[in-house]
Amino acid sequence: MRASVGDRLLTHGRIVGQQDRVAEVVEVLGPNGAPPYRVRFADGHETVMSPGPDTVVRRQGPETDVG
Repeated sequence: MRASVGDRLLTHGRIVGQQDRVAEVVEVLGPNGAPPYRVRFADGHETVMSPGPDTVVRRQGPETDVG
């Protein structure tokens, strides 16, 4: 997985009824766009995360999902 500042990470809910979560990448902490990432959620909460296989990158700009 590779992401850049401004990209969005979409994490799919893993159980029935759980909503997908979207976070904006505000800092890339790994080499060459690799995890971990500092992200910000819509409610303003920030955290550092290393996304798993249930997460896709939505690139800044045209809507494209990258696994």
